[in-house]
Amino acid sequence: MKLPDASTCQNAATMFMAIKRVAKQGLTHPFGDHRTVKQAFPAGIPSVDSDPFLMCDYFDIKETNGPVQDEDDFPVGWHPHRGFDIASYLKSGTGRHGDSLGNRETYETPGMQWMSTGSGVEHAEGGATEKGVLMQGFQIWVNVPGARKLDDPRYGTVPSNDLPLVASTSSQNAKARVLAGTFTTRDDTDADDNGDSVVKGPFETVQPVQMIDFELEPNGSISFEVESGLNTAMLYIYEGTVVSVNDGEETELEAGTILLMDAEITERRTIKLTTSADSNAGIMLFAGKKLQEPIAWHGPIVMNTQEQVHDTMMELRMGDFPPKRVDWDYKRAAARPKSVEE
Repeated sequence: MKLPDASTCQNAATMFMAIKRVAKQGLTHPFGDHRTVKQAFPAGIPSVDSDPFLMCDYFDIKETNGPVQDEDDFPVGWHPHRGFDIASYLKSGTGRHGDSLGNRETYETPGMQWMSTGSGVEHAEGGATEKGVLMQGFQIWVNVPGARKLDDPRYGTVPSNDLPLVASTSSQNAKARVLAGTFTTRDDTDADDNGDSVVKGPFETVQPVQMIDFELEPNGSISFEVESGLNTAMLYIYEGTVVSVNDGEETELEAGTILLMDAEITERRTIKLTTSADSNAGIMLFAGKKLQEPIAWHGPIVMNTQEQVHDTMMELRMGDFPPKRVDWDYKRAAARPKSVEE
């Protein structure tokens, strides 16, 4: 692939962000059985380069079992998390979630549920999608500063109405869904001082990030800006084919390709994506501000030192995890107080 030379741009305001590396996604077995997911990072891009992003798992599989019969049954069973933020973004299927903060929710798609796990949560997922329906979506982990890893946990659900597809003045046969950070559109609502309209994503991360899902049809193109101050940027082509990045030489970048961009240069913030007359594409932008802190990672626990991980494992063994939780048995729907339901 021929990388675009941003120095040839005549206007510094539209100088394109350079490509540092082209990588491929990997396959992982997060459940310890035959089930696999496609992983952009860390399998494709290691954590030192994806910082502050820890993980992106992508799945597109048909539901084989259908909705659960027992309201206490979750296909992805109860498990702990500590020390980072999570977004479960579903494009199709039906989302379902339970957690140690007492939340029990089902949500339509495209939709998202997010957690800032902080000092600790237990949660479980799945079991609401009809048999034969495609389950397509992402689970994304974002690291947080060491000083914030033991904050009280937070949770939110984002319905479809709050995740609209929007277009920009630079788009052709292309739209964007903003998960976190901002995106400038051609709508005339919520205008800033320049007369532009800015959409802000609902994912409430601790560390500043910009996450946007771009959907390009055949003969599609879109230009956008990576937010100032974010010095990590990655593009994950999860579906279809992109034929040009930043007006570079045409080539086929197929599904499973990850582009690590050079986001360190403040003058080069623009990225342009293009599809051909017979291809569409789905591309996720992951941009964030690097933490540059040590990572001690043990399964669903992400801390700064192995001693902190050991302390967490001891809390789990002693039944002291999570430290902040509701005072009823959150794993049993029948134990949920009626006052909470109201």
